Amino acid sequence: METDTFVQTHKGDGLKRKSFARHLPTAGRIVMGFIFFASGTFGLLTLLGVVPQPSTPMPAGAAAFAGALAKTGYMMPLISGTQAIVGILLLSNRFVPLALAVIAPMIINILAFHAFLAPSGAGPGVVVAALELYLAWAYRKEFRPMLTMRAEPVSGANDTSRVG
Repeated sequence: METDTFVQTHKGDGLKRKSFARHLPTAGRIVMGFIFFASGTFGLLTLLGVVPQPSTPMPAGAAAFAGALAKTGYMMPLISGTQAIVGILLLSNRFVPLALAVIAPMIINILAFHAFLAPSGAGPGVVVAALELYLAWAYRKEFRPMLTMRAEPVSGANDTSRVG
């Protein structure tokens, strides 16, 4: 028995087939949103002392790096808060391209952290990186203006030529 990934719907006079694949960007956005909302919230709760610190020891280099970030006094709350906000944006389907652009450097750092300091925990980072690449591709139309080689600023407050 062969499974058909298409759903038939009646539209007007004709029969139109809709692909199940149209739901993949939504599923990826929700999964990634949940991951970042949960990890950001967990990080904030850990910083507030509500959740205890993980008891699993980290490799020396990873512990030194995490300790240095924590000693700044602002970096860990900034990272956790950014993750939680990006998660909320992705889950609520608001400003998705902006959320993907904001979280991209953090994902690169997650991959680098696990590649160089703590290779044993690289799995979730690879999953998040794959989701990021897929969603960036799915929203590629929204990123095109940002990738303009030579952009010009709007010259006046009443210039509406670039709006719309």
